[in-house]
Amino acid sequence: MKKIKNKQHILLIAAGILLVFIIVFIFTINLKKEDTIKVGLILTGNSTDEGWNGMHYQGVSSACEELGVELIVKENVSEGTGQCEIAIDELVKEDVGMIILSSYSYPTEVQDTIQKYPQISFYGISAEYSADNMTSYFGRMYQARYLAGIVAGMKTENNVIGYVAAMPNSEVNRGINAFTLGVKSVNPDAEVNVIWTNEWEDEEKESDAVDILINEAGADVVTYHQNQHYVAQKADEAGVYSIGYNAVAQGLSEKYLTAAVWDWNALYYQIIREFLQGKGNAVERHWFSLDTGVVALSEYSDYVEEEIIQKIELSKLEMTEGNQIFSGVIYDNNGTLRCGEGESISDEILLKKMDWFVDGVVIYGE
Repeated sequence: MKKIKNKQHILLIAAGILLVFIIVFIFTINLKKEDTIKVGLILTGNSTDEGWNGMHYQGVSSACEELGVELIVKENVSEGTGQCEIAIDELVKEDVGMIILSSYSYPTEVQDTIQKYPQISFYGISAEYSADNMTSYFGRMYQARYLAGIVAGMKTENNVIGYVAAMPNSEVNRGINAFTLGVKSVNPDAEVNVIWTNEWEDEEKESDAVDILINEAGADVVTYHQNQHYVAQKADEAGVYSIGYNAVAQGLSEKYLTAAVWDWNALYYQIIREFLQGKGNAVERHWFSLDTGVVALSEYSDYVEEEIIQKIELSKLEMTEGNQIFSGVIYDNNGTLRCGEGESISDEILLKKMDWFVDGVVIYGE
């Protein structure tokens, strides 16, 4: 009888220990769930596309995975429609600590919403608006654009280069100007003809613009600032040289010379890690230079001669040694002096007030 009681006693103790273990386990799991850091990402399109949105998703997703952070994505959030504010409200309800606004217009249109959530760390791409909890981030893509301009300037035979551009804002204008300065550095006689689509992505408008630039303006090299690679594809069909943007376009001929590309994983790793270290919004803006690997030129086609590559490498070296693209004597395309000898244009102007074009830029049709 005594043995039976001892056995029951042991079983009760074991059951108690098991119960305690279960409670502790459940508590630990819940604690981990509550302690999980969450990052929100807002996209204008699909996370699976092969252009701008897909690249950002892949970059943020990879960085979050490396850093052990949960990612929550809001897709197809159109600019200027009020949808971005709704997406932010939804992300806040899901307990995110950081929200990445991956399209140019988002930060400006949701200023009031950003101020409404001072506990959230916001990061806005190429943003002209900043706040205590809002940091602008971008790469100095204009440096890669300048190098791409060298390629275009040395390859053109007609001295007419086409540029299909989304819309005239500081980000796009800055790229056009840097590209043109690169062109003019090796070919003072060349000009860059720009056609606006007023859309980040529109295959029909972009294709029509390429037709006009090639067949009417006489461009024998084209480039673009658009989300997708429609311009390069159309140029390739026409047998004309092209220079890409965002990422390397696939399936094109050797007439696709190179591309000004991003490494979004490298960029997002740095800003998400900054947030995790408790340094979110410690600075007003991040501009990652060519030497960080965030921006670069892709591999060259066989049509890019060694002479061009050597010129590019020399320009890269000059940049790393402190040579600024927007420095020295620069006139705009109306003949006004914008930068003098021994001067340079500040980041503030480059980021927020690039509302003019350098000499050599022609807005086609004006």
